[in-house]
Amino acid sequence: MTVFPFTKGAALRFRDELPLACDLVIVGGGVIGVSTAIFAARKGLKVVICEKGLVAGEQSSRNWGWIRQQGRDLGELPIVMEANRHWRAFDQEIGGDRLGFRITGILKAARTEAAMARYERWLAQAKLFGVDSRMVSKSEMQSLTPGTAVDYAGGLITPSDGRAEPWVAVPVLAELARSLGVVIREHCAVRALDFSAGAVSGVETEAGRIATSQVLVAAGAWSRLFLGQHGVKFPQLSVLSSVAATTPVPSLFPGGYSDGDYAFRTRADGGLTLAPGSEHDFFIGPNAFASFFPYLQTLKQDFKSTHFGFFAPKGFPDAWATNRRWTGESPFERMRILNPRPNLRTLERAKEALIRAFPAARALQFRTTWAGMIDTMPDVVPIVDHVPGIGGVMLATGMAGHGFGIGPGFGRILADMATGGAAGHDMSRFRFGRFSDGSKIDMGAAL
Repeated sequence: MTVFPFTKGAALRFRDELPLACDLVIVGGGVIGVSTAIFAARKGLKVVICEKGLVAGEQSSRNWGWIRQQGRDLGELPIVMEANRHWRAFDQEIGGDRLGFRITGILKAARTEAAMARYERWLAQAKLFGVDSRMVSKSEMQSLTPGTAVDYAGGLITPSDGRAEPWVAVPVLAELARSLGVVIREHCAVRALDFSAGAVSGVETEAGRIATSQVLVAAGAWSRLFLGQHGVKFPQLSVLSSVAATTPVPSLFPGGYSDGDYAFRTRADGGLTLAPGSEHDFFIGPNAFASFFPYLQTLKQDFKSTHFGFFAPKGFPDAWATNRRWTGESPFERMRILNPRPNLRTLERAKEALIRAFPAARALQFRTTWAGMIDTMPDVVPIVDHVPGIGGVMLATGMAGHGFGIGPGFGRILADMATGGAAGHDMSRFRFGRFSDGSKIDMGAAL
């Protein structure tokens, strides 16, 4: 029986034998890596996924489970719209309701007219892409959420947004990848890259070397540490997000819902996946100091909602004592799964805010709590690009908690990047060099 949240003692599900060579090695078995593997295998590539812990063991299983177009950065929007179509296709292909996928919509409530104006500004631009988001009036909010005690000014709804159960869905997608010939090996950390004539020629794993001409680093919160040993610099940091699964409650809204103080997704068991609306924790480490200036604008925006810790737990990617260089055993083997403690105070505040808004949920209790480390970038959109100066290496990181929903979209793009195909979207927003070429930090129009 699989138990969530995943921990280092959980049973291994993917222990395929490693080949001596392949076309593409993917470092990281999260939703980005698994999605890329599916599309790359369908293009005829021989693909190996090396996962230091468990498939979806970290943020890919610990997110809210939203498949969200609503409020996205406009650079991401067409890609997540594509991803939405891939989720529907995967659900039909796999069948048996194994992904827990549902189209239930996402509703973002507005307490003030100022919030309504922000939503309208985003919507005016988003409509150009064909998304079905629309404004919700005060009276319609009352009909959509009849149990609320809050006099909302209105809201924004996206009927085609969906939900799935992350800790179930991503391993099921990995099974699909394996059925297409992808080799997947858990407890198989990639320690380093090998190079020849300025290009990647293989990877050194704890189980041996694999020759390859292409590598995708999709290692989430570990990406900066992994590539840093090779002199690759980029300002990725990680924040801690706390989440809870609750006991069943009376129906509040069938899909995803947020109002700033809290956010929830209705689960198949009648409970909620509940999280604070904006509160999060941040551990200060060497990378935080090195990236202070790129994050200054983000810090000003999020300062009041951020709880700072001066020391990351032992073994975390940006802990003060974590080795930045190593031979032999790597930091990835010493920390198979990042399983941080949730901030129970922020979860209690989210619970109290939910009950104030929906008094019918007053008997709600936490069934399980957990936390995940969200990889992020200064402008809160990811890097998805070839790494300059190193032939054959691609990087996909900084998903900022949005990776679950958009994963299949970026997976298709990365598979095309690996085979020389067209991305099909404007990828300039996600270029590697935007933090080093003198460009101004662009926070975009995301809500």
